[in-house]
Amino acid sequence: MSNIAKIDLTTSVIEIKETPPELLKQFLGGRGLGAKLLFDHVGPEVEPLAPENFLIFSSAPLAGTPWPTSARLHVTFKSPASGAYGYANSGGFFVAELRHAGFDAVMITGRASQPVLLKITDGEITIEPAARLWGQTTGYVHEALLGSQPQPSAGRVACIGPAGENLVTLAAIINDHNRAAARGGPGAVMGSKNLKAIHVKATQRPVLPADYRAATKTVVQKLKADPHLDGLRQFGTLVLMDSKNAGGDQPAKNHQLVQVPYINRINAAAFDKYVLEHKGCYACPIKCGRKSEVAGGEYAVKLGGPEYETTNALGPMCDVSDPEAIIYANHLCNEYGLDTISAGVTIAFAMELHEKGLLADPDLSLEWGDAASVIGLLKKMAYRTGVGDVLANGTRRAAELIGQNAGQYAMQVKGLELPRQEPRFAKGFGLGHATSNRGADHLYGMPAIDLAGNWDAARQIFPPEIVPELMNPANEKYKPDMVVYGEHFCAITDALGICKFSTVEEYSLFPADLAPGIAALWAEPVTGQDLLTIGERIVNLERLYNVRQGFSRADDQLPRRFTEERAPLYEFIPDSATGDMQRSAEPFRFGLLENFGAMLDRYYDLRGWSRQGIPQPGTLERLGLAEYVPHLPPETTI
Repeated sequence: MSNIAKIDLTTSVIEIKETPPELLKQFLGGRGLGAKLLFDHVGPEVEPLAPENFLIFSSAPLAGTPWPTSARLHVTFKSPASGAYGYANSGGFFVAELRHAGFDAVMITGRASQPVLLKITDGEITIEPAARLWGQTTGYVHEALLGSQPQPSAGRVACIGPAGENLVTLAAIINDHNRAAARGGPGAVMGSKNLKAIHVKATQRPVLPADYRAATKTVVQKLKADPHLDGLRQFGTLVLMDSKNAGGDQPAKNHQLVQVPYINRINAAAFDKYVLEHKGCYACPIKCGRKSEVAGGEYAVKLGGPEYETTNALGPMCDVSDPEAIIYANHLCNEYGLDTISAGVTIAFAMELHEKGLLADPDLSLEWGDAASVIGLLKKMAYRTGVGDVLANGTRRAAELIGQNAGQYAMQVKGLELPRQEPRFAKGFGLGHATSNRGADHLYGMPAIDLAGNWDAARQIFPPEIVPELMNPANEKYKPDMVVYGEHFCAITDALGICKFSTVEEYSLFPADLAPGIAALWAEPVTGQDLLTIGERIVNLERLYNVRQGFSRADDQLPRRFTEERAPLYEFIPDSATGDMQRSAEPFRFGLLENFGAMLDRYYDLRGWSRQGIPQPGTLERLGLAEYVPHLPPETTI
């Protein structure tokens, strides 16, 4: 038996009810369950930081079991970044503990009169005072609740830092010390409720069917034998640094550039000398995580990471080439509770505004490459001091406050800062950033089959006649097909609590590989196509949430930089004197999204949506969402 808890922090009323089985069969869990609960409980009249918003922590059917890479926590909320649908996702061990405690979802609404924490011990939930923790960093909170040398029996913690308390739009929720549910401002929503932390302890473990364990063993062996995962095992996501730089997918200086000459200083090999050990999340055979240490100097610190997205955001995007400064900035983001992606992109935005004469700071240079400015702005944003008070709102709102056409330098979609892909060369990602329902997002569709040269996966998924053009990274025609499939598959993995590194990153596993696990848990037949239909259902419900907010095609747009400014791509060769890469005299290619409108049209057509991005009644009915047809705009219900 599993449960859903509803906690009202205003009234201190806690309700725990058994999860309806039909709800899980329709939406699986995790992201799907979160989307359903948010739609039904948080309407367009609710402001993101109002007490009436819900913060929903959801686990998934495979979480907390031996199924490999089943460690993803999902947090759903109305986003202060977009003003609409929002979610954040993180790994680690917290979700397994929540699942072991017997909860599919913990729904939190209201606002406590004083700082509080939630204590979940097996199936019991209490609200406890947390004034002693308010104002403290996330590392302090973890140690205060778990001890300086925590044992597994101490449980797991998810908490906010000063950024969440100060309602910073870029604020994250940090669990397991350095795992971040970051995107879209969940930390600000948690802070708006005066909720500092959730501490979960569980003593039970699930009893699993024999055929589930057999399916698990099959999948584990498949992952262990896949050589495509070797790079992640050895270097983590930093394995991407060199290839992305060579291909024009290393955004730099707020996307003014797409490559950097100092890649050898910040690639996987450069960071490898700081690695203390390789680590994995719960039930993970890949173990792509790294614990790193800068042993001395002004940036001395130990932390988990860094990852590729963080390294690019706090490095090349701000033109910082010092790996120790990047590691230290990553540490500050974890301690303050900041999304490293949005924080780095917002700082790059500020640096370009300074370059254009639109922004200055009395304490910091704001010059490209100045690590002191990066570190200083992180603190100013977390505590909302000086210019940080403006930047703490994210690039879209900050641009509105600054004026002077600052918005053209804000690299965001729907209020969420772009993740670390370059849309002019990673064209599938460009479309995916625009169409993602939570705002710019690389993990919503993960359309990387072409960039990875994964012809085997492409041939399994798509009609043979479109594969050659689809696999050409420069060809835009069939990128929508790749995005649509990826969005469905990503929705499945998020709803099942599975890491995308075992699925849509390398396609080590397909939906058909996941189906036996669900079939065993449900004791009924389930196919890969059944799961893909559930994924499509989730995407449509999320889109409908935004449509109810008034969103349409106008919100599925990229910054003009990617459709109007051609990006030069150069060849680089090592300079024997400096060790840096020497750029060719002339570019050998240029990148630009040539016909983004046509890509968007095909995407909508494939989805069964109008050319304004609105799901059609027939599409909703086909997906078992007929009850939501009345939420469509009047013109689509004729």
